[in-house]
Amino acid sequence: MTTSWWQTAVFYQLYLRSFSDANGDGIGDLPGIIARLDYLQDLGITALWLSPHYPSPRVDDGYDVSDFYDVHPEYGDVEDFKALIAAAHARNIRVLADLIPNHTSDQHPWFQASRLRQAPYDDFYVWSDDDQRYKDARIIFLDTETSNWAWDEVRGQYYWHRFYRQQPDLNYDNPQVQEAMLDVMRFWLDLGLDGFRVDAVPYLFEREGTNCENLPETHAFLKRMRAMMQAEYPHAVMMSEANQPPQETMRYFGGQPGRPDIPGDEFHMCLHFPLMPRLFMALARADRTPIVDILHATSPIPANCQWATFLRNHDELTLEMVTPEERQCLWDWYAPEPRMRLNLGIRRRLAPLLGNDRRKIELMFSLLFSLPGAPVIYYGDEIGMGDNIELPDRNGVRTPMQWNDSANAGFSTAFDLPTPVIDDPVYGYHRVNVAAQLADASSLLHRIRRFIRIAREHPALAAGELTLLDTPHPALLAFYRTMGEERILCLHNLGDEPLRFSVPAATDLLADQHLPAGERHLSPYAYHWLKC
Repeated sequence: MTTSWWQTAVFYQLYLRSFSDANGDGIGDLPGIIARLDYLQDLGITALWLSPHYPSPRVDDGYDVSDFYDVHPEYGDVEDFKALIAAAHARNIRVLADLIPNHTSDQHPWFQASRLRQAPYDDFYVWSDDDQRYKDARIIFLDTETSNWAWDEVRGQYYWHRFYRQQPDLNYDNPQVQEAMLDVMRFWLDLGLDGFRVDAVPYLFEREGTNCENLPETHAFLKRMRAMMQAEYPHAVMMSEANQPPQETMRYFGGQPGRPDIPGDEFHMCLHFPLMPRLFMALARADRTPIVDILHATSPIPANCQWATFLRNHDELTLEMVTPEERQCLWDWYAPEPRMRLNLGIRRRLAPLLGNDRRKIELMFSLLFSLPGAPVIYYGDEIGMGDNIELPDRNGVRTPMQWNDSANAGFSTAFDLPTPVIDDPVYGYHRVNVAAQLADASSLLHRIRRFIRIAREHPALAAGELTLLDTPHPALLAFYRTMGEERILCLHNLGDEPLRFSVPAATDLLADQHLPAGERHLSPYAYHWLKC
């Protein structure tokens, strides 16, 4: 089986503002990332995913873009962006950036011209004389918005927005808008970028009598994006953010459902939103059923596509696409305090979600690296960073990276930081930091490095065929990953009771030892990767 680089990549998502500050102003920047590339190379990751780097008033943490062709001055400039790409490529690390096609900031020159009805931008946004159109579309930011329409005094009309009112949606029924977004993509790809994680893709078009999500017109434009990249930048990748039910999510690969032999013609990769909450559900229940059911519901996919699997990211742990009963269960288990919740999700990092239980953290990482898909690690989770639920919105999971136990956790030399470092007794930077864990051979960081190294040596773990095993223990998730002549048996005990399971003669990849055939003891939350 021939795979593309992104099908077996190990991605590292970093929040640009909070990763590393090179100029001492308290804000992470592009030169700061360059200074930390050796750490990322040593960690073993093969691709970076950057949070939005564009100029923005930052109403929505940079997802409200005011200029698609520049870099926010707090982060550097275009030359710094090019330097980052070159430095990453020198270390065999690819670079992806966020692309935000659905909307702009209301400060964007396109919107300012559209408000004044200036050509050619008069029809770049979705305008209406009243706010009664598209009433079947849900409101996504229920905690802040009461309508998807906002009144503009200058133009004397309402404009459509699926997120904050400061983020007017672009009008993709206008062919000029489509061409403008393709040109934005070309600009950054011409600088050497390796692809995009594409934000909020289900909402590009609007049609009366629908919920304005996953429309055929949206899929048609996404196929244009893929075709352009395939023709002009065949090395590059598009990763979809489509938090939708399983069958709708899978449609963003393109191709034909249930026919992996027919190539996908939309996104190369889709973030595996259907799987992510079921991992936490299975762990809470000590029952593999939620994982098994969702894996059955989300396979097969086209052979030229891949899932991007993840545990946590820069947003809340979204529970939009589980049932109300499942959502309440997950809230009760992982977010018992109301302040831990946001929208229809949980604003916690991985380690606090799991009670800082090292066994559970490692188990979840083992699932991340052995289930189908290219794994995505959120910055700081490799050292078990905590969160700060006292900070507003999602800022609590976007705190500065904890590099060492010096002032500001080694993140910045600034006197004061816009977002404070974690400084509590459990997750504080004096206790949890990169330097301390590099010096400790038994640390979580070294364990994650081993996961990455073994996963890179055995691409079957990311892209091999999956065969689920039916075992008598509900808490035991057992499956084979097979590619060519290689077959790896992966065992995960999701419960707090020991289990026994018969295995063939094998090499334990993580322990680097040969095991004879026989019955094996699996302690609570244990995991094994056995090459048979």
